[in-house]
Amino acid sequence: MKETKLSTVIDVISMGPFGSDIKVDNFISQGIPVLNGSNLTSHKLVENSFKYVSLEKANKLGKANAFRGDIIITHRGTLGQVAYIPQNSKYERYVISQSQFRVRFNDDLDPVYFSYLMKSEYGQKKLLSFKSHVGVPALAQATSNFKRLELKLHNNIDQKKIAAVLSALDDKIELNNQINTELEAMAKTLYDYWFVQFDFPDENGKPYQSSGGKMVFNDILKREIPVGWEVTVFNDWISKTKTGDWGKEAVEGNYTEHVYCVRGADINGLNGKGEVKAPERFILKNNLVKSLKPNDFVVEISGGSPTQSTGRIALLTEASLKRFDSNVICSNFCKALSLKDDEYVFNFLQEWQRLYDAGVFFGYEGKTSGIKNFLFDSFMTSYDIVKPPKNLVEKFYKQVETLENKKQINLQQNQELAQLRDWLLPMLMNGQVRVGEN
Repeated sequence: MKETKLSTVIDVISMGPFGSDIKVDNFISQGIPVLNGSNLTSHKLVENSFKYVSLEKANKLGKANAFRGDIIITHRGTLGQVAYIPQNSKYERYVISQSQFRVRFNDDLDPVYFSYLMKSEYGQKKLLSFKSHVGVPALAQATSNFKRLELKLHNNIDQKKIAAVLSALDDKIELNNQINTELEAMAKTLYDYWFVQFDFPDENGKPYQSSGGKMVFNDILKREIPVGWEVTVFNDWISKTKTGDWGKEAVEGNYTEHVYCVRGADINGLNGKGEVKAPERFILKNNLVKSLKPNDFVVEISGGSPTQSTGRIALLTEASLKRFDSNVICSNFCKALSLKDDEYVFNFLQEWQRLYDAGVFFGYEGKTSGIKNFLFDSFMTSYDIVKPPKNLVEKFYKQVETLENKKQINLQQNQELAQLRDWLLPMLMNGQVRVGEN
């Protein structure tokens, strides 16, 4: 390993545009994608939801353009974010935000290796060494100070070996996530077909409504539903709710029971869209009754954003709970639900998510001290939904359970792969572990 000043291995380095150069009215439906912090959550650029500017606008921004092979670094806001734009990325060209700068290295520094190096404790310490402690978090004189950094680097051959090992782990995680996305899409499609379009298989195995199945107009829903189906509210499906808890950071007095506390920020991870980083807490022994059980739901009741409503939901299965080595509760900003009949869990989840995606929950929000709150009781007792018959729910449960089990196997594997990657990363970077010839 050799101490190297970054200025000797940099070909190009440039800052993002001024904030005034990219305005809301610049955005179009398709064009050159604009990067932000959510795209830099991994070592590799995440092809997340983008906003776009025109080719003409991108050309005017000049040095704020980034290309395949570049490294993107956040210098303001959430500091320490580093990502590599792969050679096989979806777009050939991107525009960086005013909070980022981009770097292109010469052949002496492998960009994938560098992206992992910057994820290590050593790399983060170096990168944040010129952090400004006044005002908004920022890297002072970002590009000039970055060029002055001196890092211990492996030789080029070892750089590529380390990058290959760590990338293989992350590529498998990414593949599992893609498979899970397809599994979720299959469950959603089946639900829409059976319970929204009402083309579930009739007694002859044909799609019910399309084959002339008898429908009746419902005055409450103002639409036709299959004969014999009920109209109800979500509250009728629930056996009990569990309030959240936060406890203490360490053992203190009677706060002795170790738990993991699921927050709204962990809901996406529980659903397989990122990692779960539920903090470890200590609660009262009496509050262990709040522990989550298989087939419980966690609902976010406070939080959200102008573009994201409260009411996000996650299903806790037996497999997902096994990803924790202790009891799991939800935080004060969430609520847990248990159903009267576990075979309705996938119907409950799909109908809730369908309404969430349609923006229904924006209509059930209030504000307290600037924080959005989900009007849970009002929604649960007033929003009318269709409740299908038990025999059809059982058939749906059996099919979706198979998909869910496959998804949970992938998530468990992802957790193990991420732990292996995070264990290897610092040891590979400091030379404690080396990659063999094979």
